[in-house]
Amino acid sequence: MSAIPTIYLVRHGETEWSKSGRHTGHTDLPLTTQGEADGRKVGERLAGFTFTHVFASPLTRARRTAELAGFTPEIVPDLIEWNYGQYEGHTSSEIRSRDPKWNLFRDGCPGGESPDDIATRVDRLSKRLKGLNGNVICFAHGHILRVLASRWIHQPVTLAESLLLGTANLSILSFDHNDLDEPAIKLWNG
Repeated sequence: MSAIPTIYLVRHGETEWSKSGRHTGHTDLPLTTQGEADGRKVGERLAGFTFTHVFASPLTRARRTAELAGFTPEIVPDLIEWNYGQYEGHTSSEIRSRDPKWNLFRDGCPGGESPDDIATRVDRLSKRLKGLNGNVICFAHGHILRVLASRWIHQPVTLAESLLLGTANLSILSFDHNDLDEPAIKLWNG
């Protein structure tokens, strides 16, 4: 087992709201039939891999994706999706019709989490993950995983805007030269 962790990230499978582009923070929605099928495909893709730790957000869509992939995850509250506050359930175009310059990663959400709130939470999670060994897998949500990748490589939350992540896709965080001082993104949105 490697003393350097390799962190596999899996965004949950499709839900009705992810399908329609609605911001789904803490609303606990089930996977669609397609989302369930995608969860099983993630399991097929990861067949043969061994993980020292399996983590998931407390929300059903992430936990269920992990289960369908063949894992029993430990629930990690820091993996929960961004709290969208007043923007929960709205699409970006609906939000921008009221606030044309709004950007989640720069502005956060009224009544929800700010970029500083997310950075604090993700930095705590990143520190925990960097202290582990071997292959680790996290099942979570699009925006929180995008921010985790940004902060993993010591970049601002705003970088996450440029890291698109589809449902049920796999990403990998690692280190260049197996050096903990050189965090890197090995695979994104694969």
